[in-house]
Formats: sequence, C-alpha cells, structure tokens
Amino acid sequence: MSYTFNRLLTGVSFAEADLRTRKALGESGFGILTEIDVAATMKKKLDVDMTPYLILGACNPKMAYQAIGIEPRVGAMLPCNVILRAVDGGVEVSAIDPVASMQAIDNPALHAVAGQVRDLLAKVVAAI
Repeated sequence: MSYTFNRLLTGVSFAEADLRTRKALGESGFGILTEIDVAATMKKKLDVDMTPYLILGACNPKMAYQAIGIEPRVGAMLPCNVILRAVDGGVEVSAIDPVASMQAIDNPALHAVAGQVRDLLAKVVAAI
C-alpha cells in the first residue's frame, strides 16, 4: 500500500504550486496548522543546499475532532502532512494517506474517519 497520494505539476513555479495546493486544501475544509521550509532549515542547521521542499501540516477541524473523540492519542499522528518538492520536470505534491498511517491503531471507528479524510485528500491532490 502506498502511503501518499502524488501529483507532478509541470510548467508551474514552486510558488504557484504552493498557492494552488493551499487553495485546494482550503476549498476542501483544510487549514494549514504548521509550515516547515525544509530547505531553509537544512541551510540554517547544516549549511547544506537542497532543492525547495515544503511541508504543510494540514488539518480538517471536523475530521480531527471526530478522530480525537474516538481515539484521544491520535493527535500524535496529526496533522495530515502535504509536501511540495522540486523534482526534475516540475513540482511534486504528495499528501499522506491517512488510512495507511492509521493502520497501527486497532480501532475500526477511527479507520472509518481516516477513510473519509483519505477521500478528501485524494480529491485535493487531484484538484491541484
């Protein structure tokens, strides 16, 4: 089982891919809780250069509230990360598959919520 949904965007800048990703997430009820510019962090901490790589910690409050109500410790696995990274040929956008990430938790009710989030994220990636 793959653990991400992926899409290669060609003919767009990294900044445009970022804007399109944020818009698609917002239109599906997700907000951005965290943002990590991995390339800038690696430069600052290790003095190494790398291609643009951004992690967006996306959260759908309704779905997160349901999941935490079912399994209070699931917060250790939230938010749903979406990454943008420069690759040959464009910008790859990848979103976590919540069903794959929640397999470690033996709770069918939680898996049902993860399935709903999975469907939302798959639509987000397809819409970018």
